[in-house]
Amino acid sequence: MLTRATLVAFDGASYTATIRPAASPARAVAGVAVARDIAAVEMVPGRNVAIASFTPNDPTDAVLVAVWA
Repeated sequence: MLTRATLVAFDGASYTATIRPAASPARAVAGVAVARDIAAVEMVPGRNVAIASFTPNDPTDAVLVAVWA
């Protein structure tokens, strides 16, 4: 499933992100893997991101696949 979220933070050492899903704006999810083809310079808090989720009950079983405005 592909969902929209907002980037809260990015950890360049582990290449993971903390995101705030659009469907649950009060809840942040940490430890989401970021696709390695996305440059670290693009990972600015507040930007919109697309998240590909694989397991509905595990928000960390996902990967951040796109970033835009």
